[in-house]
Amino acid sequence: MLREATIYRFGPYELRLRTRELYNRGTKLKLRPQPFEVLKILVEHAGDVVTREELHRQLWSAETFVDFEQGLNTSIKLLRGVLNDSANEPRYIETIPKVGYRMIVSVEAEQTPPVGEAVAAHPTTIEESFAGKDVAPDHASLARYARRWAVLLVASIVLIGALVGYLRWSRVRERPQPATGRLMLAVLPFENLTGDAGQDYFSDGLTEEMIAQLGRLDPDHLGVIARTSVMHYKHGDEPLDQIGHELGVQYVLEGSVRRDADKVRITAQLIQVKDQTHLWSRQYDRELSHLLTLQGEIAQETAGEIQRTLGNDHKQTVSDLADRPALSPNAYQAYDLYLRGRYFWNKRTRQDFQQAIDYFQQAIAKDPNYAPAYSGLADSYGLMSGYDTSLPASEVMPKARAAAMKAMQLDGGLAEAHTSLAVIAQNDWDWQTAENEYRRAIQLDPNYATAHHWYAEFLGFEGRFDEAFAEMGRARQLDPLSLIVASDNGAILFYSRQYDAAIEQFRGVLSMDPNFRRAHIVIYAYVQKGMFPDAIADIQKWRPIDDVAWHWALTAYVYGRSGQPAQARRALQQLEQLNRRRQVDPATLVAAYIGMGNKDEAFAWLHKSYVEHSFSLTALKVDPLYDPLRSDPRFQALLRSVGLTP
Repeated sequence: MLREATIYRFGPYELRLRTRELYNRGTKLKLRPQPFEVLKILVEHAGDVVTREELHRQLWSAETFVDFEQGLNTSIKLLRGVLNDSANEPRYIETIPKVGYRMIVSVEAEQTPPVGEAVAAHPTTIEESFAGKDVAPDHASLARYARRWAVLLVASIVLIGALVGYLRWSRVRERPQPATGRLMLAVLPFENLTGDAGQDYFSDGLTEEMIAQLGRLDPDHLGVIARTSVMHYKHGDEPLDQIGHELGVQYVLEGSVRRDADKVRITAQLIQVKDQTHLWSRQYDRELSHLLTLQGEIAQETAGEIQRTLGNDHKQTVSDLADRPALSPNAYQAYDLYLRGRYFWNKRTRQDFQQAIDYFQQAIAKDPNYAPAYSGLADSYGLMSGYDTSLPASEVMPKARAAAMKAMQLDGGLAEAHTSLAVIAQNDWDWQTAENEYRRAIQLDPNYATAHHWYAEFLGFEGRFDEAFAEMGRARQLDPLSLIVASDNGAILFYSRQYDAAIEQFRGVLSMDPNFRRAHIVIYAYVQKGMFPDAIADIQKWRPIDDVAWHWALTAYVYGRSGQPAQARRALQQLEQLNRRRQVDPATLVAAYIGMGNKDEAFAWLHKSYVEHSFSLTALKVDPLYDPLRSDPRFQALLRSVGLTP
C-alpha cells in the first residue's frame, strides 16, 4: 500500500503533516490544531466538495451539532485569515452554501519516507497483542489489560518523553537561561475537538495530568505554569508571544484531543516562544479499552522509548512513571470532580467554598482512596472561617484537620496534603509545625504554586518580609495569572507598609475581577494613606453578598478613621444587630472599634477572638490595622499568647 502524503503544496503554502505546520514561502504561520485538521481534510480532497456532514463525522463528536457548527465556522474563518482568503472572492476555500467546502486551488502532494520507525504499528486490540504467542488471551488476562493505564497517563508519558528529550538536549546547547536559572514551560489547555462541551473534562484532565507529570520531572531545571493560569487561555486566540510574555515562559506545549467511543487521537506540539518555531510535533492514534484505558503493552513500549531518549541517568524516573499502579474506573470521575472543586475553591467566597466541598465529597464518594480530594476538602474547611465571619473556626477546623490527616494516611508523599496540614497548624498558631510542613511540601513538589503561596503568607505573618517576597515570587512565577496569589502578594506589601505598591497590586486584581473579595482589603491601604474618599467609594460601590458583617465593620472602621463618627456609629449599630441575630467572628468587631478609637472595646473583642481561635489573629504581628493598639501591654501579652514573639 502506498504511503500517505506528508506534505501538501498549494499556491505559496506548504502544509507539513508530520510536524503539523503551515508555511508561506518558508515562513511558518501560526495555526491552531482544529483549523489545521479542517485544512488537512480539504487539501486531501482538493477539487472535491467536502460536506459539512463529512467534517462533522471526521472531526467532531456525533452527539452534538450545534457546537460543531460554531466550531467549524470559526475554523474556516481562521483559515481564511491565515491564507489571506475571502469568502466572497475565494482563492483557496470555496463555500458551497448549505453543503460544505471545496479546495479550489491545485494541490501538489509529496510522499516522503518516515524518519526511522518511530511510527511503527501498535496492536490495537488485546487479541492482536497476543498474536503469534503461545498463549491465548483468557478472561483474566483481558480483565488485567483492561484495568491498566489510564489514557491520560499514557498520553502524558509519551509526550513527556519527547519533550524532556528536547529540553535535556537544549540545556547542553548555548541557549540563554532565564534569570531564575531554569526553563519555564506552559501546557496550554488541550483543545477539545469533539465539539461536545461535555467532553471538556477529558481534554482538561489531559492538560492537568501533563502539568503534574512535567512538574515532577526535573523541578530544578524546569518550571511548569499552574493550571489556574493556563486555563485563562482556554478557547482563547491570544498570540503566542503575548502568552509567553504574560506567563513568563520560554516554551509552550499545545495540543488537541479527539475521541469517540473506542478511539482517541492526541496531537501535541512544542513551540519555542521567542521565534515561534515548532521544535517537535506528534500525533497519536490509539484504541481505548472500556472508554478510558489503554493496553499495558503500549504503556511499557512507550516507557522504553522514553528511557532510550533520556539515557541511563533518567531511567528511574521513567520506571516510576511506567510502574504507577492501575487506577480504579471511578478514579477518573473522582479526578474530574476534584478539578471542579478546585475551580470553585479558587474563587474564595462562602458559596464557592460550599460548592467546592460538595465536589470534593462527590470525588471521595467515587473513589474513597483518592487523596487529593481529601486535601481539597481540608483546604476548603481550613479557609472558610477566614471568608465567612459567621462561621467560627472551632466548627470547621476539626473537619479540616480530619480531612488533611486522611489525605496524609492515603499518600504521605502528596505535597497538597502537607500544605493542608501546614495551613491548619498555622491557624492553630503552631508556627514551627506549619513551617516544617510548608518546607516538606515544597521539597516534595517544587512546582506546587499553592505551597509557595501559603508559605510566603506564613513568612509575612512572622514579619520575615524578604523571605516572604522571595517565596511569593516563586508562586507568582508558577501561577502568574492567579487572582488570589496576586491579592495575597498585595497583602504582604500592605503588611510591610508598602502602601502604594499594595494599592497598585490590589487595583490590578480588581481590574480583572471587580468582585474578587480578597483584593478589597485595598480599603485598609487607602485608610493608611489617608485616601478616605477612595475607601468610602469602594465601600459604597461594592458590598459583599456573602458577608454583610464584614461590610458593616469596614464601613464603621473607615468612617471612624476619617472623622465621621455619626456614620461610623450607624454602621456599628448594624453590625451589633447582626451579631445578636447570629454570632459573627469577634475580630470583625475589633476592626470597627479600632476605627472608632474605642481601645477598651477593641481589646475585649480581641480577647474573644483569642478564645475562639479566630483566623484573623494570624496577622496580629504585622497588620497595620492593629497599630493603634501596639503600645498597650495587653497587646504584647496577646502576641505572646499566639506565639508571635520570642
